[in-house]
Amino acid sequence: MSDVTKRRVVVTGLGAVTPLATGAEESWRALCQGKSGVARITKFDPSAFKAQIAAELKDFDPEDFLDKKKIRRTDAFIHYALAATSMALDDAGLTIDSANASRVGVGVGSCAGGLVTYEKNLSALQQEGPSSVSPFFLTGFIANMAAGEISMVFGAKGPSKCVVTACATGSDSIGDAFRLIQHGQADAMIAGGSDAYILPVGIAGLDRMRAISRRNDEPEKASRPFEKDRDGFVLGEGAAILILEELGLAERRGARIYAEIVGYGSNVDGFHVTEPDWENQAKCIKLALDDAGIPPDEVDYVNAHGTSTILNDSAETKAIKAVLGERSRKVPVSSNKSMMGHLLAGAGAAEAIFTVLTIRDGIIPPTINYDTPDPECDLDYVPNVARKGEVNTAISNSFGFGGFNATLLFRKFRG
Repeated sequence: MSDVTKRRVVVTGLGAVTPLATGAEESWRALCQGKSGVARITKFDPSAFKAQIAAELKDFDPEDFLDKKKIRRTDAFIHYALAATSMALDDAGLTIDSANASRVGVGVGSCAGGLVTYEKNLSALQQEGPSSVSPFFLTGFIANMAAGEISMVFGAKGPSKCVVTACATGSDSIGDAFRLIQHGQADAMIAGGSDAYILPVGIAGLDRMRAISRRNDEPEKASRPFEKDRDGFVLGEGAAILILEELGLAERRGARIYAEIVGYGSNVDGFHVTEPDWENQAKCIKLALDDAGIPPDEVDYVNAHGTSTILNDSAETKAIKAVLGERSRKVPVSSNKSMMGHLLAGAGAAEAIFTVLTIRDGIIPPTINYDTPDPECDLDYVPNVARKGEVNTAISNSFGFGGFNATLLFRKFRG
């Protein structure tokens, strides 16, 4: 399909389960207030671990969204995804029925799949033998079952995808959903990501990589993107879902339109498992701008990947400067991860939601815990306090282990 006939795609529904709150609007309010969702781990006793902090869900009860049988038979990452989808569909006012089911698709990814289910069943196998393994082990564990369960529960029968691109998963899922609608393969998509990785093997593995913070005595201050004394990211959990629709469908329904998604860039460094290549990150950002036909001097805000790791934050800063040039000195850049931690597959999707709400409200969320500037990170990171500012065009970056890069570009909707 040629550029001339590409269909416009808009965001009409938002749903989220984050360490800040249950609900997209509730999480957004906490984010704008600079609240931290990081604390000492409660899901297990972390005393033996060097890293003892995480951003856990605080007020999420799966029974508010699912029946007990579904809860027993599925993993936590599926619970989060189903809850976020329920909220997003309600928010969009989108009903899926026999008339439109084949044109509504699902694009929901996960980095780890049902790791909680895997760990539980592996322990049972080792301690009690093969008969102790649940018959629902596999369907609770495989990463595509968040998308699968969403399709079954809500009746979506269009294209269904599960992207797995590490920390870029949520953004890639939204980008792929955007393409499916843009090119006429679906009219609406349920898109986002979900992960539940806060468990002993997850924390131990990330800590052995020296990827996560050990600032155990000050959990709420541990995630400090772009700040000189940062020592790693803080692991989080949760899910975020956006409802994307073809513009004509949204208008015929009389749907509220949050923003328009206008560009998507995706590439891979092909360089190193964990060390980022800022030049290729810059190419990814430029791909999104070129896709939208928008020049760098029209960018008003960058929602950064901003993990709070030494290498990532300095690399992303270089990438932003390389693409935006002099404009980079005027554009606010902030990291939602300073407050909610890193939700893995949920991160890019949650950050996409917050980017859309930044455009809607003209409020730029802060990067908290920013005390001492790092000479390698010399942009405007909106330190510690949110600010007002008109945002018409915004970038959302996600850069994952393995060198997977994804950039989404959102714009204020113009009819």
